[in-house]
Amino acid sequence: MLENRPNHTIYINNLNEKIKKEDLKKSLYAIFSQFGQILDIVAHKTLKMRGQAFVIFKEISSATNALRSMQGFPFYDKPMRIAYCRTDSDIIAKMKGTFQERPKKAMVDKKKGKKGKTGGASGAVGMATGATQGVDNAPPNQILFLTNLPQETNEMMLSMLFNQFPGFKEVRLVPGRHDIAFVEFENEMQSAAARDALQGFKITPTTAMRISFAKK
Repeated sequence: MLENRPNHTIYINNLNEKIKKEDLKKSLYAIFSQFGQILDIVAHKTLKMRGQAFVIFKEISSATNALRSMQGFPFYDKPMRIAYCRTDSDIIAKMKGTFQERPKKAMVDKKKGKKGKTGGASGAVGMATGATQGVDNAPPNQILFLTNLPQETNEMMLSMLFNQFPGFKEVRLVPGRHDIAFVEFENEMQSAAARDALQGFKITPTTAMRISFAKK
């Protein structure tokens, strides 16, 4: 199969169709934002577009790294199939000054109002990643303690975020508490690498995760 030319936007299919749209977008953001700033993630639940999504990066190099690194990645138990998008997404065309309005149906205005909100939020998310936070002074060990997690956090989301790091073993949620969790690695070197990389990571636009070593 011929590969499309590198593009800011990657097209992903073979996604698990049972996952809710908002959960899907959050999980895609969680695993793809390591490659660079994400401007938007587009996913639809219509019959024609089910199981597919588009991730729009600010830089083509980010899209290229994401495509190479995540091709075949088991996402919600299904291997992702990733390709470059054939054309620039509207958001990139506008940045380049090549955007041309396509004739659309009369309902466009309503959709635009909604899309403006989500697009703005995900843009803000992209810019806000990586803000470092203070860390507790527990001695280094192989278990990380996560705090300030948003309400919608689940085990699958955290596993996808942390299992990209060598030595990942498991995520443990605390029953009755959505805002804290433990992540275990094989040794303290590996847990430290994950802590440094994801410190201040924003799972949602408003909530920066705080990571410290668990107190033993």
